[in-house]
Amino acid sequence: MLLIPINRTSDVSLIRQIYQYIREQILNGSLKSGDKLPSTRELSSNLNVSRNVTLSAYDQLMAEGFIVTRKGAGTFIAEGTYLGNDKGYLHADISIQDNEIECNDIINFRSGIPALDFFPRKTWAKLSNIICYESSSSIFGYGVPEGRIELREVISQYLYKTRRVFCQPDQIIITTGAVQALALVSKLLLSPEDEVLIEDPITNDIQKMFKSSGASLLPIPVDNNGIKTDLLPIKKKPKFVFFTPSHQFPLGGTLPAQRQIQLINYARKVDSYLVEDDYDSEFRYEHSPVSSIQGLAPERVLYIGSFSKILSPALRMGYLILPMHLVKECRKIKHYLDLHTPSLDQLTLAQFITKGHLERHILRMKRIYKKRRDYLITQLKKTFAESINISGYSTGLHLIVEFRKLKFTKDMIQYILRKYSVKIYLVEDHTIEKGKHLNKVILGYGHLSEDEIKEGINRLCKALNSIVSCK
Repeated sequence: MLLIPINRTSDVSLIRQIYQYIREQILNGSLKSGDKLPSTRELSSNLNVSRNVTLSAYDQLMAEGFIVTRKGAGTFIAEGTYLGNDKGYLHADISIQDNEIECNDIINFRSGIPALDFFPRKTWAKLSNIICYESSSSIFGYGVPEGRIELREVISQYLYKTRRVFCQPDQIIITTGAVQALALVSKLLLSPEDEVLIEDPITNDIQKMFKSSGASLLPIPVDNNGIKTDLLPIKKKPKFVFFTPSHQFPLGGTLPAQRQIQLINYARKVDSYLVEDDYDSEFRYEHSPVSSIQGLAPERVLYIGSFSKILSPALRMGYLILPMHLVKECRKIKHYLDLHTPSLDQLTLAQFITKGHLERHILRMKRIYKKRRDYLITQLKKTFAESINISGYSTGLHLIVEFRKLKFTKDMIQYILRKYSVKIYLVEDHTIEKGKHLNKVILGYGHLSEDEIKEGINRLCKALNSIVSCK
């Protein structure tokens, strides 16, 4: 007799329960090739279910090749259906790393997260519904890899107006965020053993992406004004220079005009490209956003932008602007990566920008972020007094705190998280040449309320007081 446990209160149908049980017994060898199964009539009687249920379960097993019928003999387990266990695979205990811990009580000063509760969901939903219901059926088909022309045209106009980016819509590739734009740059320009000049420190994920192509990273130090252009190596032939001139990550400097000119002249001299990552320059608090370097040398610059920090990371929407001679090959690469970026979201974003919603949203969020930034600075000064220096706060969603009497380690960061439920981030984690930024931490604030900021700084002080006096 085949004893199958049945749960009549389960959301899983009876057919599925019978099918799954028999399938698992076949795969693990409890039911062996050639074993005879009870008839559907007998099984339905034993389980007190309709015969149609057992017929449907057997039909599914037969369709997938797990069982066969022999005329006049019955139903049997098919040959070659035993899977067994991989004894060579060690089923190690899975431990959750501290950076994966999800806990409502943790105050997380992670950088780059916008205030998601202020996402203009009603406006976005209204525009999305209009597009979905009123557009032609063609929008539901396959799109082109470079993105919808409607969005590329709007982005071209918007960037010229706000950042002095000079490009035609045909130079724009719509991406699923900055990460894909960086992947496209890697596949487009890099081969094994190529060299890339890159700011140091710079986002660790970007370092890993470029290294994965086989390229060597040549770090160029950064100061409070961004990449130190006087240290660019004349005797090298890098494929490109990667930099974040509007708001250097993580230290926060803005590249002055003199260094911009030096960088362009360097690229022309060594016949190299410049990759300009403009990840959050919209949120500049004392002045208007600075103009792009792309506008000074469009033939040399690959310009990367994203809407993740302006609106929401969940949209997965960004762009890559290329010199025209690189566009055709990049479109091919984009096609092989994912065919195209979702069309409905592109059209919604195009309307969102066209109707002025994006600019209004940015103005609103600048006021909110500036207030949160100022409150964070006030709490830091109040709590830590003269023992810290604060920098990198003119733009974006994070700032840098330098502790004069401390050198942080990863163990200290984990201790602070475990014991005091506050998470901070080390500048040192984003360095290539280690040991130069051991006393600096990154504090993101865009997603935190004032109450959370205050509580987070209080917890941080208590944690540091257990290591060394705050003041």
